[in-house]
Amino acid sequence: MILTQAPPRLAAAARAVDIWKTYGKEEAEVIALRGVSISLQRGEFTAIMGPSGSGKSTLMHCLAGLDAVTRGDVYVGMTRLTGLKDRGLTQLRRDKVGFIFQQFNLLPTLTAKENILLPLSIAGRKPDQEWFDRVVDTVGLRDRLGHRPSQLSGGQQQRVACARALVSRPEVVFADEPTGNLDSRSGAEVLGFLRNSVRDTGQTIVMVTHDPNAARYADRVIFLVDGQIIHELRDPTADTVLDTMKRLDTIPAVA
Repeated sequence: MILTQAPPRLAAAARAVDIWKTYGKEEAEVIALRGVSISLQRGEFTAIMGPSGSGKSTLMHCLAGLDAVTRGDVYVGMTRLTGLKDRGLTQLRRDKVGFIFQQFNLLPTLTAKENILLPLSIAGRKPDQEWFDRVVDTVGLRDRLGHRPSQLSGGQQQRVACARALVSRPEVVFADEPTGNLDSRSGAEVLGFLRNSVRDTGQTIVMVTHDPNAARYADRVIFLVDGQIIHELRDPTADTVLDTMKRLDTIPAVA
C-alpha cells in the first residue's frame, strides 16, 4: 500500500496560496491581489481591513468562490476551488460556504423561519432540528420565527440572515460589512452573535469591515494595502486597530 502525504494545514477551514487577481489587460490592467497567502483556521473569527481599493472584498470573494483568481490556489476545507466548473462551485457555495451581506437579502413573503431554512429547501435537504434550535437560540429569535421581515427590526433581520448562513453548517461564513446598514446598538447585537457563534459552535467567520469597533470582536485582524497583506493583529482592541490603520502607509508588506 502506498501512503500519500496529507495536504498541509489540515486544520484550515479555507486558505489561499500565492493568489493573484487582475482585471483588464495591458494598459488597462489593474492588479487587485498580489501574491496573497492566508490560512483561516477552524473556529476562528478573522476580520479583513484596509483602505478603499486595498483588495479586501476581492480577497473575500476569491476565498468564497464568488470570483476566480488569475493565478494561485484557493481551498475551502479539502476542496480546491481553482479549476472547478460552475456546477462544482455552485455546490460548494451551497454546501460549504455561508454568506452574510450588508443588505439582508431576505424574501419579504417568507417568515423568519422560512428564510433561515431557504438554502436547505433549495438543496432538498432536511434541517437538523437540534442544530436549527441551537442556531435560533444563539441568535435570540425564538419568539420571532413566525414574523416576516417587515415585522422585524434591522438588527433582527440581519440576525435572521446570520442564522440562514449558519444553518447548513458551512465550513466557513463570509460576512461583507454585515453591520453597514445598522445602527450602533443593532450592529453590536449582530457582532455579539457572530462572536458567540465562534465561541459556542466552533464556526469559522471571515468579515470584511472598515470599522475598528467591529474588528475588535475578531480573534485576528488582517490588513491589506494595494492587494498585499502588510500586517496582522491578534486579540485586537478598537484602539490597536485604529492605531494600525493610521500607520498603514508606513508598514512594509509581510512575506
